[in-house]
Amino acid sequence: YGLDYIKSKHGGLGKAKKTQEVLNDIATEVTLYGMEQYEQFPTTLESHFGGSQRASVLAAASGISCALATANSNAGLNGWYLSMLAHKEGWSRLGFFGYDLQDQCGST
Repeated sequence: YGLDYIKSKHGGLGKAKKTQEVLNDIATEVTLYGMEQYEQFPTTLESHFGGSQRASVLAAASGISCALATANSNAGLNGWYLSMLAHKEGWSRLGFFGYDLQDQCGST
């Protein structure tokens, strides 16, 4: 989904501006789409180990989408952290393996 979103809204891979607004847009959109998919298919949600893997899957999708859109690895890292924050805001927790600490210490 992230690749399709980048192509339609930001012109393609590596063409998005390297601004916080762009990262907010991409990371939030990809994270919310992933959360909607987890709610639509609850067995996938349960198979991702109580939330810990779920948080990482959503963050990886958001981070990769941000990095591909801007051609910048630091943008991808910021997308990861923003996804973790959006995930926690939406579902009140990231999992039960200590993700609440290390995955909220980013620069976003």
